[in-house]
Amino acid sequence: MTNQGNTGTTSINLAGKKGLVIGIANNQSIAYGCARAMHALGAELAITYLNAHAEPFVRPLAEQFGSPLILPCDVEQPGHLEAVFAAIQKQWGKLDFALHAIAYAPKEDLHGRVIDCSAAGFARATDVSCHSFIRMARLAEPLMGQGGALLTLSYYGAQKVIDHYNIMGPVKAALESVMRQMAVEFGPQGIRVHALSPGPILTRAASGIDHFDELLEQVAQHSPQHHLVSIDDVGSVAAGLVSDWSLHMTGNVVFVDGGCHVLG
Repeated sequence: MTNQGNTGTTSINLAGKKGLVIGIANNQSIAYGCARAMHALGAELAITYLNAHAEPFVRPLAEQFGSPLILPCDVEQPGHLEAVFAAIQKQWGKLDFALHAIAYAPKEDLHGRVIDCSAAGFARATDVSCHSFIRMARLAEPLMGQGGALLTLSYYGAQKVIDHYNIMGPVKAALESVMRQMAVEFGPQGIRVHALSPGPILTRAASGIDHFDELLEQVAQHSPQHHLVSIDDVGSVAAGLVSDWSLHMTGNVVFVDGGCHVLG
């Protein structure tokens, strides 16, 4: 691929850029596909894992990238996210991009009707899935003095009702709204903000959604491109969005779903 902009013909290149990836659980994670694409284009990455149980699955993946920072980060634990950014400040003194790829809802609230969702479950789902992106952005801001990019992961269920997505629909809708607000607030500083909206991919998180296998089958049959997207498809788009090719893009929900979103 080449860029035919005013600067001439150049290839996408992330060499010299420093990035943070939050949300890798294993080698099936969308965050891993994004990290793999970013690393392949030359980015140096800081990688987080949720806890000691997750570390054996994540650390070998991060070591494949030669990541100098492999850190625990449970956004529900006070100080974890702040410690990650303190380590980045000490190691690099700057940050060019960050990917927020985490979401959570208590099982009883995720599997029930929205109108039956508990206040505590709604608050917890919103805190982990949405407010943590705000916190991440606030911590990243001082490290992005020369501009940068912030990405999060959404889903079409934020915009239309998807069977069995339940409370995560409103929570992701809030996330997309937050993304747009951030894009305006950070615009003068050259910090771009986007939400990637992949089609359904069988990840560990997605496996908690009822009848997810049926959704996969429906998308494969009925999407305009008649196939499912992969973590690498999403990763390629993410890498492009954090590159200098996308300096004048911000505030977008970027669909990587084989065209499903155009069907309504």
